[in-house]
Amino acid sequence: MTWSEMQPLLTQGTVDTLYMVLWSALVTVLVGLPLGVLLVLTDKGGLLQNTPVNKVVGVIVNIGRSLPFIILLIALIPFTTWVVGTFIGPTAMIVPLAVGAIPFFARLVETAVREVDHGLVEAVQSMGGSIPTIVRKVLLPQALPSLVSGITTTVIVLIGYSAMAGAVGGEGLGSKAVTYGFQRFDNRFMLITVALLIVIVTLVQLIGDLAVRLLARRGRTT
Repeated sequence: MTWSEMQPLLTQGTVDTLYMVLWSALVTVLVGLPLGVLLVLTDKGGLLQNTPVNKVVGVIVNIGRSLPFIILLIALIPFTTWVVGTFIGPTAMIVPLAVGAIPFFARLVETAVREVDHGLVEAVQSMGGSIPTIVRKVLLPQALPSLVSGITTTVIVLIGYSAMAGAVGGEGLGSKAVTYGFQRFDNRFMLITVALLIVIVTLVQLIGDLAVRLLARRGRTT
């Protein structure tokens, strides 16, 4: 395959991969962030201590984390079809990508929030701060560098998931690598696809690391 033939395939594959990853990352953060905070708040000694709720949420998160993504992807085909109307294509893949990443990100959020100095929480409580105020003004701002690092890690995991999703009709670079690289024995196309994925992951990591450093520096100056 010539470069002129490869270019549109690689371009479309990259666009589809970014589309799947960005939208699933957004859903993951919107659901995983409150889920992780809830795990901290309802834990023993937490502001909303509730052992039954904590155990139930913890079990759900652990089950979600333990399932291999390719099995989860297949198991969610009926649910994906119900939500999107199909289980094939980049838009359909957002559903299993998000469902697979939410438990992973929720645990990262839990770890980040637990690292916040409890003395700050007690100080806000002593001034009459409500639980929503403590979450908004103390827990999330103080944990922000760790949260951004967690988001970076989650996005990189989603890039890997998206490549696997491509093997079962998800499009993206994974689909292109299987269809035009593996099945047609085109090693050059396969290597270029792998190189593109490496570049995307490296850029995400660099941007995430830069954001964490900037946030940490701002935290030291305030």
